[in-house]
Formats: sequence, C-alpha cells, structure tokens
Amino acid sequence: MKKLLASLALAAAVFAPAAWAQDQAASAPVAASAAAVVDAASAAAPAAPAASAPAEAASAAAAPAPVPNKGDTTWMMVSTLLVIMMTVPGLALFYGGLVRSKNMLSVLMQVMVAFSLIVVLWVLYGYSFAFTEGNAFIGGTDRLFMKGIWDNVAGTFSNAATFSKGVYIPEIVFAAFQATFAGITACLIVGAFAERAKFAAVLLFLALWFTFSYLPIAHMVWFWAGPDAYTAADVVDKVNGTAGLIWQWGALDFAGGTVVHINAAVAGLVGAYMIGKRVGYGKEAFTPHSLTLTMVGASLLWVGWFGFNAGSALEANGFAALAFINTFVATAAAVLAWSIGEALHRGKASMLGAASGAVAGLVAITPAAGNVGIGGALVIGFVAGFACLWGVTGLKKLLGADDSLDVFGVHGVGGIIGALLTGVFNSPALGGPSAVGDWVTASMIAPDAYSIASQVWTQAKAVGVTIVWSGVVSVIAYKVVDLVIGLRVSEEEEREGLDISSHGETAYTK
Repeated sequence: MKKLLASLALAAAVFAPAAWAQDQAASAPVAASAAAVVDAASAAAPAAPAASAPAEAASAAAAPAPVPNKGDTTWMMVSTLLVIMMTVPGLALFYGGLVRSKNMLSVLMQVMVAFSLIVVLWVLYGYSFAFTEGNAFIGGTDRLFMKGIWDNVAGTFSNAATFSKGVYIPEIVFAAFQATFAGITACLIVGAFAERAKFAAVLLFLALWFTFSYLPIAHMVWFWAGPDAYTAADVVDKVNGTAGLIWQWGALDFAGGTVVHINAAVAGLVGAYMIGKRVGYGKEAFTPHSLTLTMVGASLLWVGWFGFNAGSALEANGFAALAFINTFVATAAAVLAWSIGEALHRGKASMLGAASGAVAGLVAITPAAGNVGIGGALVIGFVAGFACLWGVTGLKKLLGADDSLDVFGVHGVGGIIGALLTGVFNSPALGGPSAVGDWVTASMIAPDAYSIASQVWTQAKAVGVTIVWSGVVSVIAYKVVDLVIGLRVSEEEEREGLDISSHGETAYTK
C-alpha cells in the first residue's frame, strides 16, 4: 500500500502543476535566463529572456525568422556541458568524499539519479511552468512536453532571445541550459541529510520540491518578456506586468543566488531538522573518507562554474567575460580567506577548508557574476570565505541541526551574502557595470541615479521571499513523504551503511 501511495504522490508531483498553473495556450511563450539586470526607471530586467515570439500570420509571411547567432549558440552548448560536469561528476565526488566510506555510493546514486529525475520533469512540465507567461508566481502550459520548440509550419526551431535586441539562440539550447540549473539545485539538497535518508524518499521529496518551490522561484526571479518586447514607452508597464513577481521588483540574480543556492539551502536545513540527526552524531567521529575525491570534486565544480556563471550572459560577449573573470577571482579570494580564517582559528589551514572556501566563493559570486566589477568580486569572495567558515562552525552550532555536508552553512550563507552585496557592488560608483534602465532604448542607469540602499532593500526582499517560500514548501513536502513512505532508514540500516542496505553494493573492496 505504501508503494502504491508513493507512486500516486509522485504522479501528483508530475501532473498537478497543469491544474495549478493558468492555462496560457493562446499566448506566445517567453523565457528568462539566469542573467540579471535591474529595473531602475520602469523598464529594466533582472533576467535575460528566451522568447519565442511568433509574429502574426500576415507579418510572418513578409518577415523572415531571425537567424540564431552561431557563436552564442556554441558558447551556450559548451556552458550546458560545463554545468553537467559540475553536477556529475563534480558535486557527486565533492559530496562523496565527505561522507564515510560505507555511504559513498549512496551519495553518488542520489546525485546522479536525482539529476536525471529533474531533467525528465523539466522536459515534461518544468520548463513550461518556469519560463512561459502565466502570472506573477508561475508560468503557463505553452511548453508542456516541450511542444512548440519545433515549428512544423516554418520547418525551423523556435528562437530564444538574449540580452541584446535582435540577437537569438535556439530555444532548445536555452531550455537545455536551464535544465542543468534545476538539476544541480535539487542535488545540492541531498548533502544536508546524507547518510540517513531513504533513497525513494529523496526522489519523491525532490519531485515535490522541484514542482512547488524551484519552478515558482525561478519564474518569479527570472521570467520576463525579453528586450524585443519593449518597442515603445507606452508598452513598458504592460510588458513589465507579464514578468515574475521578483523580477518586477528589480532584483538582481545573474546566475542563481536566490533560485539555486538559497532555495536549496533552506530545503536542506529543513530536511536536516525533520529527518533528525545521524546515529552517533556528537558522540562519534564523522570523518570524511576521502579528501582527495573531495578536492577533485571541488576542482570540477570550479571549472564547471564558468559555464554556470558566464553562460548566464546567454551571449559570448563582454558580460560573459566579466562573469568569467569574476568567477575566477572571487573563488580564489574565498579560498585564501577560508584558509586564513582556519589558520587563525585552529592554527592550521586544511585541504577540506580550501575546498570548502572555493565552493563558498563560487556560491557568493553567482548572483553577482555579471553585475559587479572585478574589485567587487574580490570583496565578495573574501567576505564569503570568512562568513561561510563561521556558517559551518558557529552558526551550525547555533542552529543545532545535523546538516551533514554543511549545505546551509556554505550555500545558504554564501548565497545570502552574494545576493545582498550584489546590490552594493553593482553601483557604478564602486566599479559595477550598473544595469539597463530603459529597455526601449537599451540605455544604462546613470551613476548618479543608482541607489545602493534601494537596491540592497530589493535584494533583501528577494532573499526573504525565497527563504519563506522554500521553507514552507519543504516542510509540507517532507511531511507528505514521511506519511507516504517514511523519510529515514532504520538504525540498523544506517549503521550498516546505505551502500549495502539501500543499493546492495560497496564502493571499495577490502
């Protein structure tokens, strides 16, 4: 009976959104990227769109469809591959090395299978509900099962807009790129309750959480109609009104500080509380079994993150280059900061600390990557290194949760810092690139018109909504899973190790 109920719950996670979302079958789909610019005057955008906006039949016959830029398309396909590498094997090895050897395969399985699950759900309904027009909280049904990606009449693929007017990439490439973001976000969560959760429970929870937390947050932060929709001043308010709620506020999130890191970190922390502490926590040593693998995983994350951040520009241009160098220097700064802090605190800098510092820097620069100057990136990296070190030591003790692999301490703290400091260092007065203030003319915000206080407040509101939304959805989803199949393995299975008890395999032979 429990297996039947679990199947029904999973089916509900897959198909319930169709009833939940507003049907937009008659509207033209648009999609927003993970990049960000701000609304300062009434027409700016914290996310670049991927809009397939077919013209009316009469004008379509007269005007040829825009041709995607081959260079931008190539860069986006490479970026998509880099993000896949971040997850499998990067995140899998980073997490796997941190657990005990008897749970190594269970973590690898959870990451690989969870990523695969989310990619399938993304194709079925996720992309449509995140990146087509619906309402301020969720998208519509225009791209269910990826319908409309291929135009049978025209015999071409639909296009996705970038940040530049008249510049496009194939929408299918944008959809694939965003699928990797959804996948890695779900996988980040599993580190918080590693070594004690049922495999089936993990998958069912992630299906529910993806549907009711990731998709709405992604839509609220990143969805807008695209630059080509801003044709004249008299349409600005109408076009802005079709965007996601947080986009309408003007929040900046270049590549996922709120959508990815804070969202996942809150879900992980809630899971750590609701599933409970590992057997022996606080009494036994939970030593990472292979810091070598953790180092390899962290290195793959660093390399792959260039696709994550620089790819979010959607074009192979100066903003992609800015995101690239900022990802480089912020991460290096965070490694140094964590190592210095650790040396001051305990007398020695550790390999685990350096690897953790790298991830902290990568997380913090994510929302800021294309939105701050190089000096701002260095400051963000240094602050994140010290702050996340406190997050996995002092804050973790204050919270009292067994967050196994410090998901909240690194991704939560780092994501919050990065999101808030984006509002500070986006300022032209501090070396930031500012942002588009008027999408009709694509003109930038003047330095004397940028308000740090106002932008930081907007960033804080976005952070707050993400924390509350993810927290509420997570509590409900965990409770549903616990009632249906149970969240946790038995004490006997936990002591034996999840590799054997859950998967019948061992990572190493004696």
